[in-house]
Amino acid sequence: LGTLEEQFHKMVRDGALLINTKGAAIGQANGLFIMEQWDYAFGQPVRITASCSLGEGDILSIEREVEMSGASFDKGHMILEGFMRHRFAQDKPLRLHATISCEQNYIGVDGDSASATEVFTLMSALAGLPLNQALAVTGSVNQFGEVQPVGGVIQKIEGYFKVCCERGLTGEQGVIIPKANAMDLMLNKEIVAAARAGLWHV
Repeated sequence: LGTLEEQFHKMVRDGALLINTKGAAIGQANGLFIMEQWDYAFGQPVRITASCSLGEGDILSIEREVEMSGASFDKGHMILEGFMRHRFAQDKPLRLHATISCEQNYIGVDGDSASATEVFTLMSALAGLPLNQALAVTGSVNQFGEVQPVGGVIQKIEGYFKVCCERGLTGEQGVIIPKANAMDLMLNKEIVAAARAGLWHV
């Protein structure tokens, strides 16, 4: 296997990288990232998880704590912290300790397009309510909880679509993207055909 993308898909097929494309789970969701190799970029899903307990208001990114994240990723996480305090700590302390992680990430991450996924996983962990694992999410959030557009949305959709196709489309799989990104979509014929047949959703 000559490319990073081929190696990634082989690891998913072999079960070395854990990506769920069906079922439901509490505190975990599929985020969408862009990986770059020289002058080539491709999208890949990454499992994002959150766990919570009583605490003093700390919301930690494991990637940030171990210095495996870039400035844009750290900014997105700090904005997430601001959103949580704006929404839940106006008249009382935020008695929470939470950790958020991009699982099986050993090469570092950057960009803020996972912040919407982080919000979903954190809310799921807090409420004890499961998230649909057939869906993958991309989008950044601001401190008021508004979802903002992100880059590379076409490659991200194609990356998750390929993983789902290798496992067999169920009609429940798809991606959640910011509404503002809809005008950017120029998807390939295979994805368009699957969407028209009700086998894929955007």
